[in-house]
Amino acid sequence: MPRKPINIRNHSAESALFMRRTLVVFIAIIIAIAALISNLYYLQINSFESFQTRSNDNRINVQTVPPNRGLIYDRNGIILAENRPVYSLQVVVKKTKNLKQKIEKLREMLDLTDQEVEKFYNRNRYARARSYKPILLRDQLSSEEVALFTVNQHQFKGFSIQANLKRYYPFGDAFTHVLGYIAKINSKDLIRIDEQGATARYRGTNYIGKLGIEKYYEEILHGHPGQRQVEVDSWGKVIRVLNFTPPVPGKDIKLNIDINLQLKAQKLLGDTRGSVVVMDTRTGGILSLVSNPSYDPNLFVQGISSKKYNELLNSKDRPLINRATQGRYPPASTIKPQMALLALDTGVVTEHTKIKDPGWWIVPGSKRRFRDWKRWGHGEVDVIHAIEQSCDTYFYDASYKIGIDRINPFMEQFGFGQYSGLDLAEETKAIMPSREWKRQRYKAPWYDGDTISVGIGQGYWTVTPIQLTQATAILARKGTIIAPHILHSIVSDGGEFTPPVNMSPSIVLKDEHYWDIALKAMYGVTSKITGTAHRAFADTSYTVAGKSGTAQVINIKEDEEYDAASIAERHRDNAMFVAYAPYESPEIVATVILENAGGGSSNGAPVLRELFDEYFDNIKDQDILDN
Repeated sequence: MPRKPINIRNHSAESALFMRRTLVVFIAIIIAIAALISNLYYLQINSFESFQTRSNDNRINVQTVPPNRGLIYDRNGIILAENRPVYSLQVVVKKTKNLKQKIEKLREMLDLTDQEVEKFYNRNRYARARSYKPILLRDQLSSEEVALFTVNQHQFKGFSIQANLKRYYPFGDAFTHVLGYIAKINSKDLIRIDEQGATARYRGTNYIGKLGIEKYYEEILHGHPGQRQVEVDSWGKVIRVLNFTPPVPGKDIKLNIDINLQLKAQKLLGDTRGSVVVMDTRTGGILSLVSNPSYDPNLFVQGISSKKYNELLNSKDRPLINRATQGRYPPASTIKPQMALLALDTGVVTEHTKIKDPGWWIVPGSKRRFRDWKRWGHGEVDVIHAIEQSCDTYFYDASYKIGIDRINPFMEQFGFGQYSGLDLAEETKAIMPSREWKRQRYKAPWYDGDTISVGIGQGYWTVTPIQLTQATAILARKGTIIAPHILHSIVSDGGEFTPPVNMSPSIVLKDEHYWDIALKAMYGVTSKITGTAHRAFADTSYTVAGKSGTAQVINIKEDEEYDAASIAERHRDNAMFVAYAPYESPEIVATVILENAGGGSSNGAPVLRELFDEYFDNIKDQDILDN
């Protein structure tokens, strides 16, 4: 039987093998430890600042805190423009996965509209370069929607509710043409802001003043943004505030506008297209400025729909136009007191000069008749009777003798053809014609017939209601020129600052008595039984001086009679009236223009009567502001 071989172990070889393996493992461990130490050195020493910054970028956010916009009050301290809290749903797209699925889920949960979703995707497309910028998905969430989203927020990483203050105009369309409105900043605004070097100031702000006081005093109302450094979790939720620099809120402003007078004027206009301007004669402060029809400014703050905007834009009543400062109307007979002043000052007439009015007037050397509004004429009239009875013939003759070369510069002193200086950007100069103006505008010479029409406030001459108010105020103040203004004061840090009133050199006549003649005649318009507005101002508890105007909208041929019933409503005459009170010591001055309403005395004067009653019965004694 063969015997099994006996294995003899080589202990030396095994020992050597073990040592080699141990050495290899040891070297590998040393290399691994060295690599770890090297990497640790790289992370903690060489790249510490870089990785710390990147880490903080994910953990710490620097957020811009927009300032609260200043509030706007009327002269009684009643708020006209305020800020109300609203909640919006925003999305940081870079922190969101399956964006479309989540949007669809939210569409069901919050009843998102197609338009809201489309706008969100458009904003997202525009904001790709700023991927961590929150993008608005739904504005003005209700409290129920806020609660519903909050309990489900864990399903929507990157989505968050943001609380903001939004502008609100509690009186709707009553003050639109005074206050204007704010709306979202568009590309044109961004260009203008950049040109003004105000980009940092509008960081974090989505709104800017677009019209009216909101636009004119944007610098005061807007304020300066602040910053807060916050720590957030992986969902973007704020854990704590690390640093906070508070924003500087915009300053509040107080207007000269009286809410009661404004609402009264709007009510009196009713459905009639037109405007009312009421001014404090002593200060130039605008107490009321109404343009009718108007529109609700809150629509623009919320984001007006294309359909609604087109309705406003294409309306034949033109509600977007501020008729008080942009409406251009022939002044008609409302400027006869100023024409009388010029006739006296140039010596064309004296206080006692009389002419015989047969009901018409002919330019010397021609056959064309210019008719008086009174077919059978006024008989013999002097300058006072000519104003009281609004005699056209008297002013045909006077203007012919004065000439356009003297009429134009004199009337410009009263503000015609000029910006009034009102603190609204929406204003037109209208037209105070001259030979040069007609040459440039129509490439035609000036004719005597042009001057005759200008003499009764017709022809090429157009004015705005604010110009008429200013011109009447200058007349009532006997030449003193104070720029009309809506702002009364700026409220800040518990104090109130009233800007100085802008004044221009006064109008100086050759004889101060001429002012008295014109004003006495205006008083006769309302106080004498032969005055054109006597009926409207009978039995007032105060004295009034005024002047009516009935402006033609279309030309009537020489042999035709004006018949309102046979003329389209929009071609009928405009009713106008200017007045101030009290006659002896003027406090308020006003203008009313009612488009296509007919006679100024019969339709415009009663409106001013009610406004003056409101002022003297209910407002005068509440004269809160310093004069």
